[in-house]
Amino acid sequence: MSSDLPAPHGTSLPPARRDPAWRGRLAGAVVALVLLWPMLALTEFKPWQLLAPDALKPALRFAADFIPPRWDAEFLALVARETWRTVAIATAGLTLALVLAVPLALLSVRALSISALTGPMAPLPALVRLVVRWLLVVLRSVPELIWALVFVRVVGLGPTAGVLAIALTFAGMLGKVYAEILDSAEPHAAASLLRNGSGRLQAFLYALLPQNAAELTSYTVYRWECAIRSSAVLGFVGAGGLGQQMDASMKMFQGAEVATMLLVFMALVWLADRISAWLRQRLA
Repeated sequence: MSSDLPAPHGTSLPPARRDPAWRGRLAGAVVALVLLWPMLALTEFKPWQLLAPDALKPALRFAADFIPPRWDAEFLALVARETWRTVAIATAGLTLALVLAVPLALLSVRALSISALTGPMAPLPALVRLVVRWLLVVLRSVPELIWALVFVRVVGLGPTAGVLAIALTFAGMLGKVYAEILDSAEPHAAASLLRNGSGRLQAFLYALLPQNAAELTSYTVYRWECAIRSSAVLGFVGAGGLGQQMDASMKMFQGAEVATMLLVFMALVWLADRISAWLRQRLA
């Protein structure tokens, strides 16, 4: 009997032994490899050098110094103080970023444009929206490390440079994503408020914000987590905090101290993840 005949009613065919889409998957993998290989060659990607004796021995020796981590009271007190400074830098920087990002995001949201209720936006609001979006591009296109190097020259070494660097870069990131989240929301409620004489701020607070509060909060907490990591990196250029202490420990080849600080970073990321989950649950 031919295998092409349909199965009798009430019976099921045996599962296929071969993925019916294997040709497309294989072709996609080949195309990805063909495109990726020149990029790897251009960046001189040579992971096998990690296994070379000249590189492997120092790496293993440095990794061996991580065990056990340093747990004495004096060093833990130092880590706690620098951890608090790192969290303070990240939180202050993100707060300043929000002060910049929220107004810029609201100015660039099409759903809050009164002139767009009856058709295309008027020339002046469209120009303002374009300028604000370009400003957000400029802010987020400069890495916080570059901003930190600039501010270290202006205000000197210390947390101030880190706070300002995080504020500018994260303002661009938050403003862009906030605007995209609000523009992708259901615009009917906001449009109804605007048509009935409500202001833009009221339309945002009573129409767009309730719809997107969970998503906005989740992204903000995620950015706070990123700010903590960024503040650690900025410490390597003199912006203070746990990163500056880690830089000093690495230069002195104190692997046990570095291991302790890495564990603290993992705890901070876990804490940010738990806070985000709790806030999403409360807002839901």
